[in-house]
Amino acid sequence: MTKPIRIASRRSQLALWQANTVGKMLNREYEIIEISTSGDDKKDTPIFELGGVGVFAKEIQNAVLNNSADIAVHSAKDLMTLTPSGLKLSSIPLRGDVRDILIGSTFNDLPYGAKIGTGAQRRRAQLSILRPDLQFGELRGNIEKRISKAKDFDAIVLANVALQRLSIEPGISEIFDIDVMLPQVGQGALAIEVRNDDNYAIDITNEINDYDSYRCVMAERSFLRVLGGGCSIPCAAYCIPMDSNTLWLRAMLSDYNGRQSIFVESTGGDPEQLGINVARELLDNRGGAELMELVV
Repeated sequence: MTKPIRIASRRSQLALWQANTVGKMLNREYEIIEISTSGDDKKDTPIFELGGVGVFAKEIQNAVLNNSADIAVHSAKDLMTLTPSGLKLSSIPLRGDVRDILIGSTFNDLPYGAKIGTGAQRRRAQLSILRPDLQFGELRGNIEKRISKAKDFDAIVLANVALQRLSIEPGISEIFDIDVMLPQVGQGALAIEVRNDDNYAIDITNEINDYDSYRCVMAERSFLRVLGGGCSIPCAAYCIPMDSNTLWLRAMLSDYNGRQSIFVESTGGDPEQLGINVARELLDNRGGAELMELVV
């Protein structure tokens, strides 16, 4: 008798939704191994002060590495750009909505000097490009807790896909177009990691991999890897397939207040090389190297 697939997940409602969704997609018996991460345990500390990307993933990855679980399910945006030794990023299922949503007001109705709740440097910078008068406050916690804090701000910004997955109706809101607010690397995508010597886990997770989603997230991650940043710096990237062979990638780097920002886009066939090319263009030819000195 085949043992149930052990799926490591954070304990939040959203993370458990994601893990159960992957379990059902695998079409095999599974069990959820709930794990608390350093990002969950330090709810009052801004994410960028905890080190940014990786604070919601390390303990889950360790559970797979020490064979307490067979696969790990992450929000792709939570992963470090370098996969730990012994693990393999085996699958990216079909990607969800990548857009951000403003809750509590429409953008044009925000008063002068409005206070926006978001902990993401990327969001703060891009909103400041549009409205230099805006003020910002830290927003942490699970989706329900963040929405409950909306009353403390003129508006808050969240990932729209989280609301969709939990069937939450946000009330007065506005979804930002991609040309207004570039998403975080990997936003809207789930990422599945397995031990790199576990052929069974590799095979079954490959069954639910989406070719285009995987290639696009890999291009975005390649860009971020060259930059060497995460949640702690105001950067963003978004990739879409142009056809079966060609990808389009647009990326952004800014200072913290949005006064200096650089946008670069390019196309290519190889995800890894496309991300490298866009990052190198930004850093070497558009002033990005000097800008990085201001934000790291």
